[in-house]
Amino acid sequence: MTQWESLQRLDTAYLQKVFDLYNGDELSMDVRYYLAHWIEGQDWERASRDSSQAVLLYQVLLENLDNQFSRFAQERGFFLLQHNIRRHKQNFQKYQEEPCTLATIIHSYLVKEKEILNEAELAQQVKILQVQPAAMELESQRKLENNLKALKTKVEVMEHSIRCLEEHQDEFDFKYQTHQMDSGACSEEEKKQQTERIQKMLNALDRSRKTFLSEMSTVLDSADSLCSVLVDEELVDWKWRQQKSCIGAPDDTSLVQLEKWFTVMVDCVFQLRKFLQKLDELVGKTSYTYNPIPLQMPPLKNRLDTLLTQLLKSAFVVETQPTMPQCRGPLVLRTGAQFSVKVRFLYKVPELNHVMKVSVSIDKAAPQMKGVRKFNVLGTSSKALNMAESKNGGMVADFRHLTLKDQKVGGGGKGINELSLSVTEELHNVNFEAQFDYQGLSVSLETSSLPFVVISNSSQQQSAWASVLWFNMLCSDSKNLTFFESSPVATWPQFGEMLSCQFLSCGKRGLDNDQLETLAIKLFGKQQHYDNCKISWARFSKENIPGTTFTLWVWLDGILNLVKTYLLDLWSDGSIMGFVSKGKEKVLLKKKQNGTFLLRFSESIRDGGITFSWVQYSNDGKPNVRAVQPFTSADLKQIALPEIVRNFQIMEAANVSVNPLCYLYPNTPKDQAFSKYYSEKTGEENPYLKYLKTKLVFVSHKENGCTSIREGPDSDLCSQHREESHLDLEQYEEPPASEAENDVMLQGLENSPMLSSSTIDADLFNIILEDDSGDVLQAFPETVSNISAPCFQGTFPETSVNDLFPEAFSPSDTDVNTTLQEFLSDPNILNGMNPSLLQEEPEASIPDHGLLDYGISFSIPLTP
Repeated sequence: MTQWESLQRLDTAYLQKVFDLYNGDELSMDVRYYLAHWIEGQDWERASRDSSQAVLLYQVLLENLDNQFSRFAQERGFFLLQHNIRRHKQNFQKYQEEPCTLATIIHSYLVKEKEILNEAELAQQVKILQVQPAAMELESQRKLENNLKALKTKVEVMEHSIRCLEEHQDEFDFKYQTHQMDSGACSEEEKKQQTERIQKMLNALDRSRKTFLSEMSTVLDSADSLCSVLVDEELVDWKWRQQKSCIGAPDDTSLVQLEKWFTVMVDCVFQLRKFLQKLDELVGKTSYTYNPIPLQMPPLKNRLDTLLTQLLKSAFVVETQPTMPQCRGPLVLRTGAQFSVKVRFLYKVPELNHVMKVSVSIDKAAPQMKGVRKFNVLGTSSKALNMAESKNGGMVADFRHLTLKDQKVGGGGKGINELSLSVTEELHNVNFEAQFDYQGLSVSLETSSLPFVVISNSSQQQSAWASVLWFNMLCSDSKNLTFFESSPVATWPQFGEMLSCQFLSCGKRGLDNDQLETLAIKLFGKQQHYDNCKISWARFSKENIPGTTFTLWVWLDGILNLVKTYLLDLWSDGSIMGFVSKGKEKVLLKKKQNGTFLLRFSESIRDGGITFSWVQYSNDGKPNVRAVQPFTSADLKQIALPEIVRNFQIMEAANVSVNPLCYLYPNTPKDQAFSKYYSEKTGEENPYLKYLKTKLVFVSHKENGCTSIREGPDSDLCSQHREESHLDLEQYEEPPASEAENDVMLQGLENSPMLSSSTIDADLFNIILEDDSGDVLQAFPETVSNISAPCFQGTFPETSVNDLFPEAFSPSDTDVNTTLQEFLSDPNILNGMNPSLLQEEPEASIPDHGLLDYGISFSIPLTP
């Protein structure tokens, strides 16, 4: 199933996000729909960087549009689609000189589609996990809908009552007028009888009026109660869900249901208002002493107007908070960069479509403090509520191209403000105003966005996002722009939920209880309960973690970025244990079979690191837990973690390399856990390895590297043993002879765990030459005993293997060199070639050796 087909199967709330995504002019939904398979089959990310690839895809895109146009032209009934396709092609013509820009746009759309799918999947998982709360919420919503239906029924009954009252009054008026006209021709007895009948009718009319007013008061009581539920509970709950969704919670923020409830509610109240207006007309026709209407109607009218005003003011909301493209989340804006924000009026009234104007401003009610920056909003400052901008016909004003610009204010502006807040602690909001005029009622509407942080460069994003997290975790008052003047502390349940939402948002899996407990112990020490533990804003984002040079948030954010960029699949499927103390790690692994390993995050690397530890049994049966120094984003950018785990090796006696990783904790075979992520491209698939197939293998050495896991203050025990390295064959330098005798790794210059090696050890001499069929042609003899594993020296003629590995052979190895050169010079080298891969010996049990620095060894089968 294509990504586009999956999008079409989403629920209404997420389909709305797809519709909103394709509201713009950059990529139309028509083009996306008709070219879905082709669009998803192209590498747009590569094209955004490769101009030749971008030009090719651009030309093919135009050809596909021409083909689609021709298909429509051959059939009847597709005239409009013909026009649209032609218009879209003309729109793409502007990218003729900048095809990479178009590739970037299409790639960004595909990424955003994937985010919507992931969000929908997460929401479904949350629904499964939260069956009981969802059932309770569903029950409350069902009760509210039933009450709204009951209110609507009461209003319909009152409509019938007002008609009956009008008919009753008309009959009384007729009888009274007739009595007045006939009074001169009637006897006193007849006059008396007529007067008594008219009095009875007047008494009945009076009772009807009092009954109707009583019913009106009762219905207003019900409406007041429903308004409280709708405004003070449901709307407040939606706003809180929206706040949490802004910081990663997978909460439903659709306004479809609220809009339906508000529309029904406001319609009912407007109907009641019409009834009062009708009563006023009836009083004008017939009045009498002790008439209840003049006395009781004004309070009822005031109640109605107050109720209507409250409903209408509450119905004006910010549907989509200020968001800047290509930013990690909403509510972080940058000066000079465009952002979008959408407001919605929840009372759906077609008569006001394109009539109500919404104006935008910034910091209208902000406190005046010296040094706090001020901004102007540039762009379209006023838009009409438009039902066409929402796929479900809502009253929406979508501001898509707003920009913030610093005000140049003399004597103020930038600098130290009165509250000593940093730039990323200054909060601002966007304000919206509109005027509602309908059925004789005029109401001024105002609403504002959630507070956001304004930055001037991308280096402030991390700190700004911390402020957004802290505010939306603790404060529900969107007008509290001085929140960081005296920021409250967060309880551990609040803090833990926020952290879990971050991982859920970035990696499709939140934190489990064990991971949360590990973090709680790290913050508060071992406690019986953590519900009463508190963490301050300073400890979260300002104070360095003891023993490090970075804050708690910087460390956590580095891990989040690592997960999102390189570890998404492994984190989401539960392969990464993540947060586990070294003491607990040791306890867990020592109970498991030899070769059991787990993956955890480093505690000592600022920008995020991941490592693995495994249990290894010595000859006497004693378990030892080993660890490898952490991999950072620089490492994972070159080799994916599943490939590292797959090919990781340690050097044993006689320079024999083995992979000590056998079972992912608790007992899953390594290949069963990771094989779906293995990706070993052949030369035909990888243009950079067209003639030379390479296999990168991490190798660890006994002499210099990490040791067994121990408890202690060090965050990563292997950090004190790190060696400098460099992944570059060309910059290899011959190590001293003393080192060459003991160390098979080639040391380089950069501080990275990925050590470069063009080393050919005894095993490497058993590497076969292979062709595309995989059949073994020839293996190097195992009888060559004078070849040392660490380093080799020698000189080969041109086009020899020495061109690839200039320091791989020693002068004493001329017999092997000659054999190899003769083999490569054989004109029949291509006959009967078999491209079988290097045969790996079965893993043997791992002796008890300390784990040391690791590197990359290149296993290189040569192909013609």
